[in-house]
Amino acid sequence: MPEDASTGDDEADPADGGREDLTHVSDGEASMVDVGAKPDSARRAVARGRLALSPASLAAIRDDAVEKGNVLATARVGAVQAVKHTWETIPLCHQIPITNVDTDFSVVDDGVTLSVAVETTGKTGCEMEALEGVTTGLNVVFDMVKAVEKDDAGEYPTARIEDVRVVEKEKRAVEE
Repeated sequence: MPEDASTGDDEADPADGGREDLTHVSDGEASMVDVGAKPDSARRAVARGRLALSPASLAAIRDDAVEKGNVLATARVGAVQAVKHTWETIPLCHQIPITNVDTDFSVVDDGVTLSVAVETTGKTGCEMEALEGVTTGLNVVFDMVKAVEKDDAGEYPTARIEDVRVVEKEKRAVEE
């Protein structure tokens, strides 16, 4: 098994075409990777994404004029909740001790960007938690502005979540 199979910390082997071994599948059956023997490490992952929105929705967010309430405050809570519950929604994801979550929203000319930084000390990484925080946080923003976002035909031609990705990952030995 690779050194850090659950987070992809190993390099791909060029001898097998650059593909790493599939660590969550054995004989065609999905299974959780056993990380019990791994030492604890301090870990941090940051994910980022963007929700494209109409100018009317962006103005409503900036002016705190959305009927449902403060959009970014609500989305921040949703993002943190998603981080804490990732293990319940990703089938083979380990439940990890979250030590910190930071969210950073920016309302820009054509949308809302969100960065979520997650920290843990444990045997596996927190990339999935950061990604879940971003997608859920942006979904909350969309849910709160959909009445403004909807066009005359009842569609959402502008709204779309895009460019969601892990932008940073750290792993450090735990100091004793």
